[in-house]
Amino acid sequence: MAVIDIRRAHARGKEAAKAAIERVAEAIAGEYGVEHHWSGDALHFSRSGVKGRIVVAADEVHVHAELGLLASALKPAIEREIERQLDRYVA
Repeated sequence: MAVIDIRRAHARGKEAAKAAIERVAEAIAGEYGVEHHWSGDALHFSRSGVKGRIVVAADEVHVHAELGLLASALKPAIEREIERQLDRYVA
C-alpha cells in the first residue's frame, strides 16, 4: 500500500480553508467518484482503492491518503493532481 502525505501552509484562516477544501472535494468527487464527508475539521474521503482525510488547521492543510494495490501504480499522478488542486484552491 502506498501513502501520500502532503502538508501545505495557508494564510486563509480555518473557515476559508475548509470552504476551499470542500470545493476541491466536490471537483474530485465529480471527476473521480470519490465520496467525502466532514467530521469536525477533517474531510474524510474514499472510493475503491483510495481512502484518506484532509485535516484543516488555522495555518495548514494536511492531506493523508492510503492507496490500494492498483491505485499505488498511479501514486505520482494522484499526488500531482492533489498538489495542483491545493495550488489552485488553497495557496
